[in-house]
Amino acid sequence: MELTMTLSPAIPVLHMSKAAQAEEFYCRGLGFELVFAQRTPETDDPAYLEVRRGDCVLHLSSHAGDGAVRAAVLIRIDDVDALFRECSARGVRFDPEPVDQTWGQREAYAKDPDGNSIRFFTVLG
Repeated sequence: MELTMTLSPAIPVLHMSKAAQAEEFYCRGLGFELVFAQRTPETDDPAYLEVRRGDCVLHLSSHAGDGAVRAAVLIRIDDVDALFRECSARGVRFDPEPVDQTWGQREAYAKDPDGNSIRFFTVLG
């Protein structure tokens, strides 16, 4: 008997070393909203955060063993150029800036304070 089920979008867990720096980058820089934060009261780290922008959800953790260091996450958006302009105005640096790729996507990459590559893309055509 075959089971029918729906898979929801995956939620990546990215490693961060300092919660305050990560929150500043994702919320102030990239325009995400902090949904929740589980923090160590005395030190702020280790911590576990959830940030969201639209339907995109990311988890950020400074707990040992959580998330890969220098991971890459692909985030599909309607207009990579508009996001680039918005976030650049807030001081976020992109490398590369929006560029058309041979595989039919327009992409721009930003690195968070821990070197995770946040790769925004729009499908061309």
